Amino acid sequence: MTFFKKLSPGWLLVSGFGSVIFLGAALLLLPVARLPGVPLSPVDALFTSTSAVCVTGLVTVDTGTTYSMFGRIVIATLIQIGGLGVSSIGVGIVLLAHRRLGLKARLLVKESLNLSSFRGVVVLVRSILLITLCFELSGAALAYISFSRYYPPLKALEISLFHAVSSFNNAGFDILGGMTSLVPFQKDVLLNLLTCGLIFFGGIGFLTILDVLRKRRFHTLNLHSKVVILTSVCLIIVGTLLLKLSENISWMGAFFQSVSSRTAGFNTVDIGKLSNAGLFVLSMLMFIGASPGSTGGGIKTSTLFTLLQTARSVVLGKHPSVFKRSISNEVVMKALVVTLLSAMVVCAGVLGLCLLEPKNNFVQNMFEVISAFGTVGLSTGITPTLRVLSKLLLILIMFIGRLGPVTIASLWAYRTEVGVRYSEENIAIG
Repeated sequence: MTFFKKLSPGWLLVSGFGSVIFLGAALLLLPVARLPGVPLSPVDALFTSTSAVCVTGLVTVDTGTTYSMFGRIVIATLIQIGGLGVSSIGVGIVLLAHRRLGLKARLLVKESLNLSSFRGVVVLVRSILLITLCFELSGAALAYISFSRYYPPLKALEISLFHAVSSFNNAGFDILGGMTSLVPFQKDVLLNLLTCGLIFFGGIGFLTILDVLRKRRFHTLNLHSKVVILTSVCLIIVGTLLLKLSENISWMGAFFQSVSSRTAGFNTVDIGKLSNAGLFVLSMLMFIGASPGSTGGGIKTSTLFTLLQTARSVVLGKHPSVFKRSISNEVVMKALVVTLLSAMVVCAGVLGLCLLEPKNNFVQNMFEVISAFGTVGLSTGITPTLRVLSKLLLILIMFIGRLGPVTIASLWAYRTEVGVRYSEENIAIG
């Protein structure tokens, strides 16, 4: 216990997520977690557990035909823990037990949700848990309308609950069987729009949802919420148009994939049959991902927005600003660092997968790695065929993608105050 008290918030987050992943894998390896006669290797159990906790959705075995009711409950629980964050779940348990919340716990929540301060953490966590409960129960009730047409009542209820949890947490898991995701439901307008709605609200972040609920008018929202909503809507529109332009799919299919590919991982079209242009569009959307403080991954929408505004300001010779507010140099530097480290992780992952899986073409390997890093879960179909080392590589990339490359990199960084500033000298750029 003394050892854990000495750990930094970053190390506590890593150890917390890691512990949940290994516990989940151990539970999935229990005979009661699998259907009778269905084998499951330790690596596949670890891969499923990591994918669930990191709310990714990549699977090496079919969730619907491999795991029993108990196994599916374990996966849904892991998704919920991963989506809300280990620290938020822990704080929620402390609050339910009517215990006092310590400074370390507040710092953990601040770290996991990218908060600028740990003030109001208790109220925030309570609001997050309530929002999650409302969205998931409402989503399950509406999803039941669609699934009850094709399944018996109890089975439809199970699928609806699992689907709501998976959608709002941007996980992309399904228990329909056949590893076809939502392709059989591509013409179900209600289910398509419902899933997109849950993904969107789960992806814009709890801070933005709370800000919208409190102020209700766009012009009164804080700068973060405005940036997140504007960038998210623009990405959905641009993604829909590009997918419709590059692929012979319906407008509904293009819209669904534009929303889902940003971190959810559901698909209503066969990803393996898309052209290289379509896969490239999805790759860009997956790399960008969701928004800070959300259930999704990627470099985040606010990072993209900051980079674009910075580039625009450099060209115009102005300081980056938006909505009559200046963007600080610290925010600009963090956006640059996040993007650079993320690109390095993806490049290293693609190189590693190309070396380990030479039978797959470059686009397939690149798509798989970006999907893992962005915690998306879309695949061209190569995931079940990967060798053990490739699965372990993707497990590592999913873990880094969920916690964020900056959090991982900061584990070995020690801040020291140095009272020296050296003289400046010019470096040619561009």
